[in-house]
Amino acid sequence: MTRYLASRLLQAITTIVGISLIVFALAHMSGDATALLIPPEATDTDRLALRQQLGLDKTIADQYLLFLKGAFTLDFGNSFRFGKPALEVYTDRFGATLALGLVAAVLASVIGILIGVYGAVKAGKLFDQATKLIALMGQAIPSFLIGIVMIAVFAVMFRWLPTSGNRSWESFIMPSIALAWFSLASLARLSRSSMNDVLSTDYIKLARLKGLPENKVIWKHAFRNAALPIVTMFSLQIVYFVSGSVIVENVFSWPGIGQLSIQAIQARDYPLVQAIVFISSTGIVLLNLVVDILYGFIDPRISR
Repeated sequence: MTRYLASRLLQAITTIVGISLIVFALAHMSGDATALLIPPEATDTDRLALRQQLGLDKTIADQYLLFLKGAFTLDFGNSFRFGKPALEVYTDRFGATLALGLVAAVLASVIGILIGVYGAVKAGKLFDQATKLIALMGQAIPSFLIGIVMIAVFAVMFRWLPTSGNRSWESFIMPSIALAWFSLASLARLSRSSMNDVLSTDYIKLARLKGLPENKVIWKHAFRNAALPIVTMFSLQIVYFVSGSVIVENVFSWPGIGQLSIQAIQARDYPLVQAIVFISSTGIVLLNLVVDILYGFIDPRISR
């Protein structure tokens, strides 16, 4: 088990270093930030002074080493646009994204797993056909289109819900549904497929022959053995809920990380872009590490 944990930890560190290199390179490929931060009438001397102030006069290698050093201490420098530490700007917006992501995660996990599990139990029946239709629609219709349709119907036509912002609990309804839409369908489809495989095994048939209650057979015996791929998918989607909601947040003008990402890219705000992408990507890597560790405890054969 120790070798297994050490191997996964080394892989995680290597991946994070690789992510830092890609993030840095992509941010600097977007162009010169001083072109957006300085007026057109500025002189070359003004431009040079600004580049020195922002640290852009250093070589690319020196800038990367400074970024790497700062990234591992969560010091990404000051945001060009907001004039304060990039991490502070990130954390100011993180609360709104976290709240929306948690609501969407609960919706997707509870509804998706329930309809997937009972779709497998009711295989071939009307409920199962409805489950497959929901999964197909969820994966075929993009979340931004669902968001626009909901705004047109529930906010503009009927005036039941606000179109944007996060001022009340009603503000969460449409963006959380739009954000959970694809993940709900994916979890429903995967849950149904995994449960179908497990329900056809001999030990489930034996459990039913013993007269065990059906709910106990489904949730204690079948679902526990079908849960590994579901846990993997859901763990990855948690990070998407929290940091990958760029399109949904912009559709609903949600003041979170997604909207901040677009603003930072448009302003060529290198420190802020690097902070957002690095923290989000590192979150995915660390969550994968946690899932790998859980796998080792859930199924000891994996660690061996």
